[in-house]
Amino acid sequence: MKQLRPVMFVGTASDVGKSVITAGFCRIFKQDGYAPAPFKAQNMSLNSYATPDGLEIGRAQAVQAEAAGVPCHTDMNPVLLKPTSDRNAQLVLHGKPAGNQSAWEYFMEDDKRALFDEVKGAFNRLSQRFNPVVMEGAGSISELNLRAKDITNMRIALHAGAAVYLIADIDRGGIFGSVYGTIALLPPEEKALIKGIIINKFRGDIRLFEDGRAMLESITGVPVTGVLPYYHDIHIEEEDAVSLPLKQKRFAAGQINIAIVLLRHMSNFTDFNALEKDERVNIFYTDNPAELAAADIIILPGSKNTIADLVSIRNNGTAAAITEAYKRNKAVIGICGGYQMMGQQVADPHGVEGVAGSIPGLGILPVSTVLTKEKVTRQRSFYYRDQQKVCEGYEIHMGDTTATIPSPLNTFPDDGTDGYFLRANCWGTYLHGILDNDTVINDLLAHCGKPAVAKEFDYRRFKEEQYNKLATHIREHLDIPAVYKALEL
Repeated sequence: MKQLRPVMFVGTASDVGKSVITAGFCRIFKQDGYAPAPFKAQNMSLNSYATPDGLEIGRAQAVQAEAAGVPCHTDMNPVLLKPTSDRNAQLVLHGKPAGNQSAWEYFMEDDKRALFDEVKGAFNRLSQRFNPVVMEGAGSISELNLRAKDITNMRIALHAGAAVYLIADIDRGGIFGSVYGTIALLPPEEKALIKGIIINKFRGDIRLFEDGRAMLESITGVPVTGVLPYYHDIHIEEEDAVSLPLKQKRFAAGQINIAIVLLRHMSNFTDFNALEKDERVNIFYTDNPAELAAADIIILPGSKNTIADLVSIRNNGTAAAITEAYKRNKAVIGICGGYQMMGQQVADPHGVEGVAGSIPGLGILPVSTVLTKEKVTRQRSFYYRDQQKVCEGYEIHMGDTTATIPSPLNTFPDDGTDGYFLRANCWGTYLHGILDNDTVINDLLAHCGKPAVAKEFDYRRFKEEQYNKLATHIREHLDIPAVYKALEL
């Protein structure tokens, strides 16, 4: 198979579809016999994933690696920023925490030469192992005030010698101004890398945009590689909580209603993707006490700032609604930070999340948590309760949770344990991805107080089908031969 130059998908703005299109091309190259791998120099996300060697990367790059058919690795996302507040974020470098920084410290105090060297090293290692490297940019590539400090857009594209494709979201409007302005603001050496424009999320008859396509090509001097229609029947994991408003539903009579507690610092909401595909249930995200009271199942999700979110749900009445539901024997479960909140106390003696101190938990589970300096990141195979089927999940947390009298929810093959089992409809766990396993979902629904027929759902096979559907969608509407031509060395 001949060597291809790297390809990079950048955007006119955030949430224009870069992550999904990158995943689609990872699958296309895999289908065509190449050995692709994804790369994003710097990601900012509260959705992360544990690599096979126990390190941490952005969830989007783990999804893209899955589409490429390769194990995920920290070289695919060497820099990860995990916001802990409106102004601060945890810096994860090569999969390990490297301290907390304010936005000013991170973006303004130097030109990121040392960090850029780390990014270049990661890319160089990937390019030696894979063909091609499928790169993703971040946000807009024309943020003039940050250009000198950019490590994730055109600066790394120049280093890689990548063929760059600019993605614009026509659904949000302003397509001509955003595309023309983005390209016009690039210096000549960066503009020379742009090989095509991809118009994403088009609704209606594509033929109506033929004139617009010609106009864009005329004013930019760059060919339009294709126009991708908006779709509703392809399900690829979203990168971050920016997509949560699109998921908003409300209580639905006649179904099993599952309320996900809407936390300000919610992390890893991908824990609920499999449930969202389950026709037996209706999922909605809420911090409304009345809606929580009406739900059949309440799930406390992960949080990047457990103590701050615990204070918040106390102040807005959510905590009282959760404990009242528990007392009425409603199903209440917690995952990671949500598990910590369900206990008797959460202590932060080292100031991991901010000011050192401790706070009472919801008092539902007889466990206590001490936040630790060291982060646990690892993939896990486990047995849920007394089930014999092997399940899969992963841990990402900075905390040690203990019980006076252990009552583990899960057992690992090495005889280690996880979580706390209080009753069939009330438990907590550190395992993200636990609800991707039909064994767990069937058991949870069986004890929610409403009838539910157990069913098998192979989530892995479902995801494979979605990657293939995405690849077909892209092939049908983009000029793939032109892309391959641009990647020839």
